[in-house]
Formats: sequence, C-alpha cells, structure tokens
Amino acid sequence: MEVQVSVDLRGKFLDFLKTFQEDGIFKYRNRVKQMILNNSISLIIDFDDLLIYDKELADEIKENPLSSLDAANKAVKDFIEVEASDYAQKHEHFNARFRGVPDIVPLRRLRSEHLFKLISVEGIVTKITPVKQLLYEAIFRCVECGGEVKVLQVGRGFSQPAFCPYCGIEEDLLEDSIKKKSKRRRKSNFELVLEKSKYIDWQKAVIQEKPEELPPGQLPRSLEVVLKEDLVDTIRPGDRVSVSGVLMVQQEYSLKKDKPPLFHTYLEANYIEASEKGFLDIEITPEDEKEILKLAEDPNIRERIIKSIAPSIYGYDYIKKAIALQLFGGEPKVLPDGVKIRGDIHILLVGDPGTAKSQLLRFVAQVAPRAVYTTGKGSTAAGLTAAVVRDKTTGDFYLEAGALVLADKGIACIDEIDKMDNKDRVSMHEAMEQQTVSIAKAGIVATLNARTAVLAAANPAFGRYLPQKTIVDNIDLPITILSRFDLIFVIVDTPNLERDKALTEHVLKIHKGEFPSKDGIIPIDLLKKYIAYARKNIRVQLSEKAMKKIEEFYLEMRSKSASPEAPVAITPRQLEALVRLTEAHARMALKRVATAEDAQAAIELMSYFLHNVGLDVETKLPDIDIILTGKPRSQQEKLVKLMELIKDMEAASDERLVRITELLEAAKEEGLEEDFVEKAIRHWKSEGIIYEPRPGYIRRVKA
Repeated sequence: MEVQVSVDLRGKFLDFLKTFQEDGIFKYRNRVKQMILNNSISLIIDFDDLLIYDKELADEIKENPLSSLDAANKAVKDFIEVEASDYAQKHEHFNARFRGVPDIVPLRRLRSEHLFKLISVEGIVTKITPVKQLLYEAIFRCVECGGEVKVLQVGRGFSQPAFCPYCGIEEDLLEDSIKKKSKRRRKSNFELVLEKSKYIDWQKAVIQEKPEELPPGQLPRSLEVVLKEDLVDTIRPGDRVSVSGVLMVQQEYSLKKDKPPLFHTYLEANYIEASEKGFLDIEITPEDEKEILKLAEDPNIRERIIKSIAPSIYGYDYIKKAIALQLFGGEPKVLPDGVKIRGDIHILLVGDPGTAKSQLLRFVAQVAPRAVYTTGKGSTAAGLTAAVVRDKTTGDFYLEAGALVLADKGIACIDEIDKMDNKDRVSMHEAMEQQTVSIAKAGIVATLNARTAVLAAANPAFGRYLPQKTIVDNIDLPITILSRFDLIFVIVDTPNLERDKALTEHVLKIHKGEFPSKDGIIPIDLLKKYIAYARKNIRVQLSEKAMKKIEEFYLEMRSKSASPEAPVAITPRQLEALVRLTEAHARMALKRVATAEDAQAAIELMSYFLHNVGLDVETKLPDIDIILTGKPRSQQEKLVKLMELIKDMEAASDERLVRITELLEAAKEEGLEEDFVEKAIRHWKSEGIIYEPRPGYIRRVKA
C-alpha cells in the first residue's frame, strides 16, 4: 500500500514539474537548464507553485515529508532524465528542495506536534562545525566467505548486517513427526569496505532566536540544524537564515529503566537561505516605499529623523544627530589594490552617571534593524568576537560567533566599555577598523565578517568628568581603542537653571504619562524601514563642492600645525571620518550626491568633537594627539625635556643614580612644575621605564 502511495506521489510530482507554467513559460524546465550550468544536484521548487498546482500534494509534503520527499527526489531524477538524459546519467541521485514553506514556526514554539513535519524556522547562526563525510551506503565484507553486503544507513545510528546471506544460512533436518526441513541462521563477522562505501558531505549548525524577537527576561532558544550535500558551507556564523526541513528527534542517552525516555529535536534541512543581512533584512512593500519616498520629500526630513531619535530623552542635539548619521552609515569602499575602507561610523559617549547614556544605547538597539546590546563587564574577548568550542557529538572544534559578528551589517551597542578587561578589549581592534574577526585556535584558522558600527558608552574614572583633565585621564580606556572612534562626545552634568527647569518639566511630564509632542516624530516602525531603504538603495557619491568643502576645512586645521611647536589638530583618520559623515548626511535625505551642505554638517560635528574632546586643557588649542597618543603636544614636549634632564643627571653621577629632590629643583629651573614631574615619575615607574634602586633615587631601565 505504501509503495502504491509513493508511486502515486512520484507521478504527481513529475506531472507538476513537466506541466507547471508561469507567464506561459515552463518554469522548471528552465531551472533544470540552470542546474546543468551550475553542475548542481538540487532542483529548487517554490512551495507557492505547488500550492497553486495541487494543494493536496503540497499538504502531503508538509504532513508526511519522510515518504513524500523521497518520492519528490525520484520524480526530479525522472524529470531530468527526460529533459537532459546525459546529465542525469552523471549523477546517482537528485534532490527536491522546497523554498518558501509557509507558516514559519518560532524556535520557542516548536512542540511535539511539529515532529516529522516539514516546517520553516528563522534565526541567527551562532555555531557551525567543520564539514564531515557521512556514510550513507555501507559495503560490508563477510570475513568467512568474502561476500559483500550493501546496507543503507538511515537516521543517526550506524547499521550493519547481522547475518551473511551467502554463508550464514545452514539447512538442518529436524527429526520430528512430520520430518520437515527447517533453516537455522548462523551469525557472521563483517568488515566495512571503506573504499567501496558511499559518502555525502555533512555539517551541523546551531541557529538561535533573533535578538529583536526575544521576549523580555527570556534566554534565547537554539536549534540544531543538520546540513547535507550541497547545503554544507552555505552559511557562516552571524548569518540570518531561513531554514526549511523536517523536525526529527534523537534520544539524549541510552534508554534505561531509571531514566525518563527523553529525546532532543534537530532539524534535517531541506532548504536553507541566508536572508539579506542587517539593515537589508527588513521587508519593504510597495506601499512602504511610497510612504518612504513621500517622507523624503519633506525639506526638514533630517531634523525630523534627529527629533525621532530617543524623543523621551531631553536635549543632546549633537549626539542625536551623530547617532542618526551612524544609523544611515557611510559608503564602504574597496580600492583597486584590495584595501577596504569601512563605511560604518563608530561613536563613544563618555559622561557623568545619570546622563541617559545607557538609554540612548537601548533606543538604538531597538530602532536599528539589526543590533546587539551588551555590557563591558559581562563580555569577554570570545563573547565579543568569536570562540572555538568543542562539539559534544563529534568531539571536533567549531566556531561560535560573538556579539560583533552577530551584529554584522548592523550596530553593536556596548555599555560600560571601560569596565571591560584590557585583554578582552584588544579583541575589538581588528573588528573596529578592518571589520573582520580572525581566529587561529585548536587547528581552526578563519576570518569572520564583523561589518558593524560600534556605539559605546563609558563612565569617568573619577566618578565625574573633570574638565581640567584630558579625555584619556578621565576614562580608563587605552589609546588604541579611543583612536578608532570617529566621534567622541562628553556629557557633563553641570547645573544650569534654565536647562534644569526645562529638563525637570520634561521628566515630570513623562512620569505623568504625557509623552513629548509627537509633532514631526517618525514612528519607530516607519523609521526602521526608512533607514533600511536608504541603506539598501542609496549609493552616495561626493560632489566636487562637497570635496572642496572638506578639503578646505582639513587644510585649514592642518595649517594650524605648520610650526614645529604647534600641536597636530587633525589627521587623515579624521579626514576619512568626515567623508563617512558627509555620505551619511546625504543618505539621510535619500540623496545620491553629497553636497556642500552635507559636508558642512559633517564639519560642524567634527569641530564639536575636536573642540570638546581633542582640546589641550593647557594651551586651549585643538590637539588630536590627545586621542592618538593619550597626551597633548605640550605635555609630550615636557616629558621629552624631563627625560633628557634625567639622562644628563645620570651621566653626571658615578652610580648612574638621580636624586629625586635634585631632579625636582633642576626641573623647576627648566619651567616644569613639581606636580607634573612627580606624576611623570609615577607613570614611568608603573610602565617600567624607570625604577627606584633605593629610596629617593631613580634610574632609567635602559641607559
């Protein structure tokens, strides 16, 4: 009966493939031609086509996929034998892969009712194993007679014959009343003939719920996905995927009387597709596109977008403008020599406690179509980038993606980045500039994409931000990280009667349930789609006027550094940041050409950053060395002078020792303050540049 059903299904599938037309064209005949060009063994079938052609057949596949898929695979082979017999002879079997299986099941909604059904799930790839070879047709040789037996391997277990059909049956005459013949089986020993057996590629991946779909207070659910044949190596950690397959079960341990018969589920993939990532992941309908284009016609569209960034947070116009530009992003570029220039904008917020830094990060994580939120204290290097873990099933090592990889083509929001251990922070260097994560552990050498913009927040090291100190002195972050941020904003909570009154009214109204005026504010869902549309469709180029504007600003700032004594006000790294900001400002209005107006907006933000963060507190001049080296030019010159003084005093001493009191007097004559000298000595001692051989005396480590 089952054989008859299988034959009927095979015939129905074959009729569907032969006769289905779309706009008068035999759709699957053309797909077979494409298969041949790609040397593929899989025919992709759109499930919607099957629903249109024969709903009962489509339902049969969903409800009884184990038998139906086998019939479909055979029908595909029959079809190819008709359409391209030569190609059919080259391959032993073909696969029917069904795309767009309806009714996507959320990972946390998978239940027993879905077992052995064809379903679709979506998620983010977090782990993936190396490709293995799976034995599917085993050839066994009897060690006694040499006879060979073929055994198909079904499921996850290993099957082997118990008896040899050639020598394992003996006939014995049984002396009984009817003197009839009876057969007795004799157990045989077998060896696996590896070279004659047949294998297919096998790989296991783990997908996890998308962060934006995670219910509050819940841990993300995961599902194992088994990939075979041409599905292996089609996805990478961090990819957002849609998978169609059969939900299967496997026992967790050998069944025993004292343990419950529990099984865990996994998905046997039939079709897998990496959905367009990040900002491109959002589906935009023709109606949405009309609304987006209408919105872009508003001459105040940029102001409306900035106003829509965390509207419940009062003020912070420059910061909100920078975050808006970060959401839209600049244009990534690949130069002729292969060098890549990132288009993503990195922003750091530094400020006093209670200044809504975390709330800004939370809002961005909510509005960005693809975002990951994490904190520095709860993040390790592996958790941020990627880890190598051991698979319990195979014992092999494989990659597990971290936050920066999972946020590929999105935004990574890192709160309290200053609380992160230094050894963990180092892992961010490559991800922020090269936008990749390189792993070389346990025999695995791999490079993963981390094309993400970083929005980070940090608290001052002294509890509150001290304006009389530089940014480097105020926060516990290394220069190597600071220099990679395009914009750094300092949020200082200083009393201001007029501003405090407005802020008080704003906060009290929110607590009363009166949300700020919604005039001009774009709803979050529409803002998401607007950003996604701009990122996907708008490619920005700089106009001649925009380039001229940026050039004039850059050269003007550099001219301030012309004299040898003057600090360096700006470097090429800030020039590239200006280009990214200009492109993002144009993209915000869906413009494909950036004008001088866009360049001016970028210059205003950069000037605000340089004059608030890159300002020498002593000379009151812009000095980018504060961010690039951790010390302004004026301090660097003082340090050089002090070190030369120590060197000269060492040379004049028989023991090569410098008395600290004498050094303080000599430094004072050179115009160096006592506090500065004492601080420099403490710093150099901690860095191992000088040491104290006996109390009150110092010596350089390398003379």
